[in-house]
Amino acid sequence: MKVEFWGQEFKVNMFVGCIGGFLIAVLSSMFGFGGGPFMVPLMTVFLRLPMYLVVGSSLLAIFFNTTMSTMRHYQFGNFDWVLFLAMFPAALLAGFIGPKIAKRLSPLVVKRVACVGLVILALSLLGVY
Repeated sequence: MKVEFWGQEFKVNMFVGCIGGFLIAVLSSMFGFGGGPFMVPLMTVFLRLPMYLVVGSSLLAIFFNTTMSTMRHYQFGNFDWVLFLAMFPAALLAGFIGPKIAKRLSPLVVKRVACVGLVILALSLLGVY
């Protein structure tokens, strides 16, 4: 399938995107890591989309998965309002500031920072770090 964004056309394998997105959504809702650490590589590496398109698109996809997962975890009693209220303002502020910082950095620096974050996350999930 061809996707057009700001006058540029990209060829995307929607089958890979749908299957990958589904698997990432299931895993992120099970383990609560948000999906971004896996959605961004899926879209940049496997779908070959540019980083400027991937960031906003992955956030929108993750938003719907996160909303549904949050509602289900709340129904199961796995939700702490105090923790949520403590983190929510910080998340809003970071969501406002993050894109401004990323816009000032080169795409290569943004990718390298993302890679370092993924390695730290992987080590943490494996119990190494």
